Amino acid sequence: MNVWKKCAAGLFCCVLALPALAQNVLLVGDSISAAFGLEIEQGWVKLLEQRLAENNQPYSVVNASVSGDTTAGGLARLPALLEQVEPELVVIELGGNDGLRALPVGNMQQNLSAMVRLSREAGADVILLGMRIPPNYGPRYSDAFEQAFVTVAEEHDVPLVPFLLEGIGGVEGKMQSDGVHPTAAAQTLLLDNAWPAISQWLKSR
Repeated sequence: MNVWKKCAAGLFCCVLALPALAQNVLLVGDSISAAFGLEIEQGWVKLLEQRLAENNQPYSVVNASVSGDTTAGGLARLPALLEQVEPELVVIELGGNDGLRALPVGNMQQNLSAMVRLSREAGADVILLGMRIPPNYGPRYSDAFEQAFVTVAEEHDVPLVPFLLEGIGGVEGKMQSDGVHPTAAAQTLLLDNAWPAISQWLKSR
């Protein structure tokens, strides 16, 4: 079993051990939301939990993010997560690894669409966090990749954050040495990018 499978197995067991709460936010993501290379307490999802508390919002955040995960992996994990967590909101932050591996955009779009549909069927609202990929993948693939998030959001009428890494990707001091994962200093910016959509959802409750 490789390290990613071990992480996924461990996270799955931890999530299944959690009691189902009345007001949960479920975040299904990859290494960006799993705080890769950082302490989990430094990650933007933990900061989200803190900001919700500061705003007197009675929501627990269940972070079901797994480094290296793709939209296919997220889709496979989602039914069990929905059953156990019973979320009121599902935040989907997946697709980056599909792009980095140059997987078919059509498949990614179908997976994201299925995740939105399953979440809705479980009674949860959905927010989609979009990604972009480096220009070296070519404009045809890059444009199709970005458009896939827009298409899913429009088809299902769900809020979309166009680019979670806005103001972070490619900015000196905001990315780790691998050029893929944000630094600790960038985690608040990640939260700030996602917060308007989450805040709007809170206001609509």
